[in-house]
Amino acid sequence: MSDYRKYAKEVFEIEAKAVSDLAQSLTTDFNKAVDAILKSAGRLVVCGVGKSGIIGRKIAATLASTGTPSLFIHPTEAFHGDLGMITKDDICLAISYSGETEELLKIIPFIKHNNIILIGMSGNPNSTLAANSQFHLNVAVYKEACPLELAPTSSTTATLAMGDALAVALMKARKFKPADFAQYHPGGSLGRRLLTTVEHAMVKTNLPVVKGNDSIKQVINTMSSGRLGLAVVLDKNKIAGIITDGDLRRAMDKHAEKLFALKAAAIMTQNPRTINKTMMMAEAEELMTKHKITSLLVADKGKLIGIAQIYSVSL
Repeated sequence: MSDYRKYAKEVFEIEAKAVSDLAQSLTTDFNKAVDAILKSAGRLVVCGVGKSGIIGRKIAATLASTGTPSLFIHPTEAFHGDLGMITKDDICLAISYSGETEELLKIIPFIKHNNIILIGMSGNPNSTLAANSQFHLNVAVYKEACPLELAPTSSTTATLAMGDALAVALMKARKFKPADFAQYHPGGSLGRRLLTTVEHAMVKTNLPVVKGNDSIKQVINTMSSGRLGLAVVLDKNKIAGIITDGDLRRAMDKHAEKLFALKAAAIMTQNPRTINKTMMMAEAEELMTKHKITSLLVADKGKLIGIAQIYSVSL
């Protein structure tokens, strides 16, 4: 059997270089295009034919999900009635690698007549599309990965990367946050994780609690029955400390056979980190990851009301 991996590696190398070269092709038109989109009161309407149209659909979807209202319109359908979907407040992003796609060029008179800003994305800065665009984004590649230099491969990859660059620049300019992203992705595991508050995900019942003067045996029994890998030490119904599996192991190493003569307060971690029940679970998970812990105590005026863990949200 032949080893076809060498062909795959060639494709990866060619397309990686094509994307890397885009950085050298960027002009101030990229900045101007981003500013125009940010100032627009309408949507970003993406148009393209063939492979450029397929890439355009993905670009429109990415923009729409990251805070830039966007939709895709096929130029042929637009020319036969769908131009009514484009308003004077919109901006049009037209994609054609050659910059000479006939179906795409046919809608330019309508765009110009209505004073709609046109952003052209092509591999030819001297093309008809580029000449009629207020801003041109150059996606030229030095070669296609296709051995016949016919099938769009490197060029579609470069176009997709330019679209992603546009979306990310807009996200950063808008200070787009995970909570904003969640609004456009309410379904599935991602939406559940980003939209769920600590209150909805925390363990609320049968909480593993002990007192400071409880024995280590009582602590171990409580941790085992609680199945959360920890016990919370309370003092007059207020959180005094926490004992995790790690605390218990370290205490065993330090005290050996004397461990069971100690009380819970002797091995607990004092002033454990607590959070509010209204915090987003995604934010709580980030906090746990940052501090390399898997649990956070949820408190209300110093009283324990729940325990949130990094795997609390069912995906």
